[in-house]
Amino acid sequence: MEYAQLGVSGIEVSRLCVGCMSFGDPASKMHAWTLNSSESETIIKHALELGINFFDTANCYSAGTSEEYLGRAIRNNVSRDKVIIATKVYFNEGNLSKEAIPRELESSLKRLGTDYVDVLIIHRFDYHTPVEETMEALHKVVQSGKVRAIGASAMYGYQFAKLQNTAEKNGWTKFVSIQNHYNLLYREDERELIPICKEQGVVLTPYSPLAAGRLSRPWSADTLRSQTDVTAAGKYDKTKDSDIEIVKRVSELAEKRNCTMTQIALAWQFAKGVTSPLIGATKAKYFDDAVGSFVIDLSTEDIAYLEELYVPHKIVGAL
Repeated sequence: MEYAQLGVSGIEVSRLCVGCMSFGDPASKMHAWTLNSSESETIIKHALELGINFFDTANCYSAGTSEEYLGRAIRNNVSRDKVIIATKVYFNEGNLSKEAIPRELESSLKRLGTDYVDVLIIHRFDYHTPVEETMEALHKVVQSGKVRAIGASAMYGYQFAKLQNTAEKNGWTKFVSIQNHYNLLYREDERELIPICKEQGVVLTPYSPLAAGRLSRPWSADTLRSQTDVTAAGKYDKTKDSDIEIVKRVSELAEKRNCTMTQIALAWQFAKGVTSPLIGATKAKYFDDAVGSFVIDLSTEDIAYLEELYVPHKIVGAL
């Protein structure tokens, strides 16, 4: 496993992050393909054995059961100080208000069974709460010792810059990471958000680096997730005609390199300066596959070949 610093936070994370949306009670009706507590723990334990120490969840995943399952698995398998836990706030009553942030944090801590989280991420930009209110509230939970660092997720570049500038102006805690939507099939953030983050030393920890599996297998592959994940279908299927040609190139390059499509897609992420992409696996073997990406060194020609067919997409992620 490789490790890197999470921006200026001093927090060291594995260069693969376990995306915990795959864990949670299916009865919550968030997704039909989530894993129960025992299945989730098996995946988490295997990730730990591979040296992965970075786990990302959210207060809204499977009605909070994702946090519960993650917390239970960590308590059963590793010391709390050996792992980095990130959770998120926004899709809740009050969004990012000064009342909502500490309230939701306390609920997350209870479900996780810990007295602090390493990274608290705002899940989206809040159009209804003044940015000053949000950034001050985030600063206060950091000052309380219950949060070590803060991050942001999908939003427009100008929104991220506005939040960061507000924090800097007032001497409040700034974001150290961005968890944006980024992969070979969706690169819209290369226009503004990613350049802003790189200029400010904010690291990239993107979600959906494999485009919900579309970059790890032939598009026509039939899985439970591909059959039932309407969110992923909404993200990618509308642009299938153009994007499937990129998937074919990933497959072609994987065959040429005698590796997997997953490894090519992740190697591209690392070549683009990504620190730790989120892998939402439902089987332990998927992490074994992902770890193999570290030995894949894409050439400038390889990267250009993978990127050549990309066409502009409608914004997906930022609200």
